[in-house]
Amino acid sequence: MRNRSSLLMMAALAVLLTGGILLFAQSADSASSEKDRGHKPYTELAKVPEKARAKNNPLAEDPDAPLAGRKLFEQHCAECHGNAAEGGKKAPSLRAQEVQQATPGTLFWILTNGVVRRGMPVWSKLPEAQRWQIVTYIKSLGLQKETPDEQKGPHEPANSRSPTEADDRSR
Repeated sequence: MRNRSSLLMMAALAVLLTGGILLFAQSADSASSEKDRGHKPYTELAKVPEKARAKNNPLAEDPDAPLAGRKLFEQHCAECHGNAAEGGKKAPSLRAQEVQQATPGTLFWILTNGVVRRGMPVWSKLPEAQRWQIVTYIKSLGLQKETPDEQKGPHEPANSRSPTEADDRSR
């Protein structure tokens, strides 16, 4: 009986030790992955080919594009980048100066090709027009002033009000 108790005690100790080692290894892996995510996420913008950077947004002047882009953003991007594009645990803020100063072609290229090793999926299967709508929405975020109310939910693009609505509000 004494041997059996000793054997059970040793087995329990082995299980605890193994669990501790696995937990330590997982923790170290998680820390290195956090370090990876802690890299400057905007460095990817500088890696975009010059030809892609120079591309102009064909929907830049389309008044409907920011709203359509917002809806697409909510469907495809908000889960990682946050409802208000403020960033989160999975992905950086798209309101950051680095993103807002990037050319539309740069954002389109990143959206199309993703940054797979950092968790950003490739969105090349989205029709080109939809990708440009998302870019238009992202760029419209730089035109808005952020208020606490806006941080709670998706944003209305700066130019989404019709002239009639704007006139009605000024009366």
